[in-house]
Amino acid sequence: MSKKGKVEEMEGETQDAQTIENTELNGEHAAEGAKNNVEGEISEEEKLKEELAKEKDKFLRLFAEFENFKKRTSKERVELFKTAGQEVIVALLPILDDFDRALKELAKSEDKEMFKGVELINGKFKETLRNKGLEQIEVGEGDVFDAEVHEAITQIPAPNKKMKGKIIDVIEKGFKLGDRIIRHPKVVVGN
Repeated sequence: MSKKGKVEEMEGETQDAQTIENTELNGEHAAEGAKNNVEGEISEEEKLKEELAKEKDKFLRLFAEFENFKKRTSKERVELFKTAGQEVIVALLPILDDFDRALKELAKSEDKEMFKGVELINGKFKETLRNKGLEQIEVGEGDVFDAEVHEAITQIPAPNKKMKGKIIDVIEKGFKLGDRIIRHPKVVVGN
């Protein structure tokens, strides 16, 4: 064999070895690529599942928040309807007091027809306010003083030991509109 033939043969062998090596490497890379590709799909699938779980969580939270909002607004609406005319009713309370004072004075006079007329008007007025939710807070002499319900105007020495800490006199009536006190009864308390 000539030198040229030997060199060509050696180059051919080298190329064959490199081809075999490259094929093996390519096979390994292909296997790794396939493995990475499967992992990529799994991780892609996992990513989508995580995103779906996050969106579900967001949706549930938003839905719960909306339900709470609906409950709160309906409760506020009901409360608003109960106390819708509160300002007007509070403005009418002094007139109610004036009616009571007028009836006391008319009861002293001899004109019973006028007393009956004013009493009828007073009755209608009170009934109308009652229909709108106004309720008088019942307070009487001898009741126990409650700072959350009553407003103490003054304290005087109790006439006897039983009256200590109790209501001696009611100066002004108290009223509730629904469950809310709109005017506390003004009372004198025994000391």
